[in-house]
Amino acid sequence: MPIYEYQCPQCGEKFELRRSIADSDSDTECPKCGATEARRVLSLFATGSSGTGSSGMACAPSSPT
Repeated sequence: MPIYEYQCPQCGEKFELRRSIADSDSDTECPKCGATEARRVLSLFATGSSGTGSSGMACAPSSPT
């Protein structure tokens, strides 16, 4: 099951819930104030790697010959 991020319009609390895709847009209760109008928000994520070059792609370590 995916994790969705929600925000309460009443108190501004942001929280995450693990829900099925079918339930992702159903009514959600804010854990802080109890309001039932919490809405799903866009969650951003990033991936990282070490040793990125100018093209943004990671370089494999070279082995001595």
